[in-house]
Parts: sequence; C-alpha cells; structure tokens
Amino acid sequence: MSSNQPRSAREAYNAFAPIYEEFTVQNDHEAWLGGLLLPELGKRGLKVGRALDVGCGTGKAFAPLLARGWEVYGCDASDGMLAEAAAKHPDVPLLCADATDLPVYGFGFDLVLALNDVTNYLVEDGDLERFFARVGRNLAADGLFLFDRNTIRLMRKSFAGPESAWMSRGRWKWRGSGDVVIPGGIFEAELSGPAVRSHVHRQRHWTPAQVQAALAASGLACLAVLGQREEGEKILLSEALEEDRDEKAIYIAGRAAGRGAEART
Repeated sequence: MSSNQPRSAREAYNAFAPIYEEFTVQNDHEAWLGGLLLPELGKRGLKVGRALDVGCGTGKAFAPLLARGWEVYGCDASDGMLAEAAAKHPDVPLLCADATDLPVYGFGFDLVLALNDVTNYLVEDGDLERFFARVGRNLAADGLFLFDRNTIRLMRKSFAGPESAWMSRGRWKWRGSGDVVIPGGIFEAELSGPAVRSHVHRQRHWTPAQVQAALAASGLACLAVLGQREEGEKILLSEALEEDRDEKAIYIAGRAAGRGAEART
C-alpha cells in the first residue's frame, strides 16, 4: 500500500463517497434497521421521537426512521458523505463532526445510533470512552443507544488479504494488508477500482471486554448484546453473541442508574 494513501476515516470516506451508494446497493436498511433492529429496541421500551444517526454516511438509515415518524438528525466526519446525504434528504439537519468530538445538541435524543462499523473506525486508545461519553450527554433520560461492532470473524474476512471476497464488489477490489488478524488489533485494507481514488480503510477490533469497560466508564449501561450473521439473503440475530460465528455484535445501551439529564450540561 502506498504511504501517501488516506488512512483516517474522514479521508477514506471522502474518497469513498462518489461510489458508496453503488458499492453498498445490496445493503437493505429497511429490512435491517426497520425490520430487525427497531423491533428489538421496541422490546426495551423505545418510543418514536428524536433520533441522532452518528456516522450517518449517505443517510441510508434515514428512510426507515422517517417512514416510522422519527425526527432525524445526522452527523458524520466526512463532508463528502454528508453531501450525498443532503442531496437525498434535504430536510434532515446534518452536522460534520467526528464521533469522538460529538457536540452536545442541548436536547435529549430518544435514540442515538451508530451503525456500519463506526466503532471500528475509532482506533486510538480512549476513543470508545470519548465517543460513548458524548453519546451519554446527548441521550434523553430514558433514551437508547444502538451501535454495532465487527467481530473477529468479520475482521478476518475483511482484512486478512490478499483480496476479500466478502468486501470486494465486482469492479472494486478490497485488499487486506495480509496481516494476521488477532483480537484487539488494528488492520488496514485498500479499496480501489473505477471512479474511486484508491484509499486505505483502517479499523480496530475492539474486544467484548473493551467495549463493556468503555460503556461503564462513560456512564452507560449495556442492556443487550446480540449476535448478527448472514445466511444467504437472511440476516439472523441471536440472543447470545459468538465472536467466531457472528459477523457483527449489536449493542443496545442506555444511561446507567443515577445518570440523568444533568449529564448533558
């Protein structure tokens, strides 16, 4: 990989933005978020209200939320991705900001979501704690926080190299660095192909223990950890996560006892 290729999440997604919609055309957020994840949140008391999508990208999660009556806000570190989101959803308020420097909006969100690898792109020690603390300051007292994390199984499918059949899409090639993928490591892959500047995606595998510790340190309580995997065209959720079976861990969190609205000040 060339040393001058972009490696930060912001740089990577600015390069990725022109082809992102076509690259991810098979991702059905209505089926995933609308059909699977929102019902899981409903079981835990979620009521329709105000939602903040952190790492919103081109706004793929907006439509399922808007269709169900949510007032939606979006935030992303990439201005290129936000430009795509604004073109599709001009009425959704958008903000360019890094997840670890998420501003305090001044009102509580009933739902904060961070899907599609947001946590894995936070690679520095302390990043999870900084992000989770900012989320806590934006949650309503009874709000819920929904986020995912790539498991070690998915990290190996994406970053072990030399070319990932899981991540490559026709003309576009996703090539891992060839490093041995071990729990807790940081790994890189290059995306290249027509109409996109070759660039590097850099992710960290956060272990279950690291995520739980970061939630606790940030004043958030983990309410559920679900395992997610794909079988054919089906997305399956399991009540018990298995790192070597599932591709994603789905977390549902809320304020820890005693952490009320004053945390937003």
